[in-house]
Amino acid sequence: MKKCLAVIEPTATGFSAYLPDFPGCVSTGATREEVEQKIREAIIFHVEGLREEGLTIPQPSSYSAYIEFCA
Repeated sequence: MKKCLAVIEPTATGFSAYLPDFPGCVSTGATREEVEQKIREAIIFHVEGLREEGLTIPQPSSYSAYIEFCA
């Protein structure tokens, strides 16, 4: 089982998600739970497509950090 960073953001109608390590792999959902499930499905679909095309599957390398700042 591999893990990769999913950036999940609130939108006007729910949530959106994208994967920095998998360009073009995105999803949306009405709730956090829905967008997390749909981005998981999108990852699987994306990787299957890369394999079918004989392309390299990127190794997850992105990470997140909260940066403190004074405003």
